[in-house]
Amino acid sequence: MEKSHIRKILYFIFLITLISSPVAAQDLQLAEEYFVQGKYEKAKDIYDKLARNSSNWRSIHQSYLLTLINLKDYKTAEDFLKKQIKNDPNNLPYKIDYGVILEMQTKIKEAEKEFDNAISIAKKDKEKTLTTHANFERYDKYEWSEKLFLEARRHEGVSDKYALQLGDIYAKMGKKMLMIEEYVKLYNKDEDYAEHVKGMLQDEIRLDEEMDKLEQYLLGVVQETPNHTAGNELLLWLYMQQKNFSKAFLQAKAIDKRFKKQGSQLFDIGRIAFENSDYPATEKILGYFVEQYPNSELYYIPARRYLIRSKEEVIKNVYPIDKGKVKTIIKDYQDLVNSQGKSRAVEAIKDMALLYAFYLDDKDKALSLLNEAIEEAKYNLKFTALCKIALGDIYVLMGDYGEASLLYYQAEKAQKDSPIAYEAKLKNAKLSYYKGDFELAQTHLDILKNATSREISNDAIDLSVFVQDNVGMDSTETAMKEYAKIDLLIFQNKTDEALMGLDKMLKTYSGHSLTDNIYWTKAGIYIKMGKPEKAVEMYELILKDYKFDILSDDAHFNLAKTYEERLNNKEKAMNLYQEHLTQYPGSVYVAEARKRFRLLRGDKLK
Repeated sequence: MEKSHIRKILYFIFLITLISSPVAAQDLQLAEEYFVQGKYEKAKDIYDKLARNSSNWRSIHQSYLLTLINLKDYKTAEDFLKKQIKNDPNNLPYKIDYGVILEMQTKIKEAEKEFDNAISIAKKDKEKTLTTHANFERYDKYEWSEKLFLEARRHEGVSDKYALQLGDIYAKMGKKMLMIEEYVKLYNKDEDYAEHVKGMLQDEIRLDEEMDKLEQYLLGVVQETPNHTAGNELLLWLYMQQKNFSKAFLQAKAIDKRFKKQGSQLFDIGRIAFENSDYPATEKILGYFVEQYPNSELYYIPARRYLIRSKEEVIKNVYPIDKGKVKTIIKDYQDLVNSQGKSRAVEAIKDMALLYAFYLDDKDKALSLLNEAIEEAKYNLKFTALCKIALGDIYVLMGDYGEASLLYYQAEKAQKDSPIAYEAKLKNAKLSYYKGDFELAQTHLDILKNATSREISNDAIDLSVFVQDNVGMDSTETAMKEYAKIDLLIFQNKTDEALMGLDKMLKTYSGHSLTDNIYWTKAGIYIKMGKPEKAVEMYELILKDYKFDILSDDAHFNLAKTYEERLNNKEKAMNLYQEHLTQYPGSVYVAEARKRFRLLRGDKLK
């Protein structure tokens, strides 16, 4: 027997009862010590003596049996078990142990007879069925547990009986389709097991072909049992795991109609689609929601806002930015405020302010709107803190860094130890960085490295490492200060000045450790200026001169994206994505590169 099996059984050996005398107790303790130490011969000598008294059998059963197995003394084990079974003929665990000992002696037919006998008795009683399964499982005899539960199910005449146990057994046996069938039965029978079912499916169904089979099976379940939710709910869950929000929408819509969910699930899927940057799906899902549930007290306003934000994100990612389209988005926000009232749609006022500031260069209008929003929602401390962060950003645009820092500080203190507080502190850290005060920036960043928000923590670590690496190369910090000023110019949308500054740095600090960062930053500016060909040149310079540096995989992936999204060269993009998978196997972009490659190749979207 494998050591892992022995360890599993060891958990039971110290549950010792019915000791016949103090002397027996001492002997048993000594035998157990020898057993644990692997001194099986010495343990056997004591167990042999204890086994002469039937009152000790139950206490020594497990450890004595394992001792004999380790010594391969199957004859003694067989004789011991025969005596136990004769003394207690209804003890099913003894029968299974006896079958296992027979099997170890290659007495397969006799072993199977014992197992079948145990099943024939156990199947008539639920408690015995579960106990017998536990004993089969101790020896990893899942095929016998399977037979046990199927016979018990037939005996009771209930088609979904023991679905939980069978599902778990099939998972251990690797019988994926049978596992799925049992879990669907379980879900249909009792929705309280929904999380267990989803958790097991998530653990066991990983390969694309397995997901395909799961999808096809569930589609069949939906057609065959239209009055049950399991098929739809699990399909919805599957599509959400795959981030296929359009397909998830179809299932959610069916569930919503059939079971009158009042759109709450639809709203959640639309919101998650937005958070995952699937803007076409967001517009489809929330467009439907807004049309179907115009009277939803909880979700109508946020749904309309997410709809507008989705359109906004699309516009903001097409370069150069079309200011006419930005004004259209502002009008949509204003219509929402007008129709729902300032107090109910106050977040839309903040959204408008940021568009005025960053895309229409109307900072006075932006400040006015934000102050209006703060006044309108002055008792909503979380929202007003977010508005203060937005105000701080606008003051950075205007060059009033003292006022910006104060606003960030106020937001942080108003929402201590929250994601908003961490965001505000990160803004202050970046402001110190922009100003070239790297020591103060590091003080903020060191605190933020342990922030509970992973995104904030990662941003803090990235900036901290970047500053340390490049300041350490230059004791005067001159180059780093110039680069930080250029980062500020980019934040302020002063792209022409930023480009001039970067070009100047390339000449002044030729070969500096910042060179690959300068190329990277220039590429980002060129993308925003609608000059993708120039961005390609920068990415290629990084790949040529800094192939083994930290920005290499970023440059390679973004080069592929640029060919796909900006230059419409799908074949070149596909080749680059495929190349990315082999050249950068540890890259954070691997999953996205694989997905984009397969889509461009024409594979079915998972």
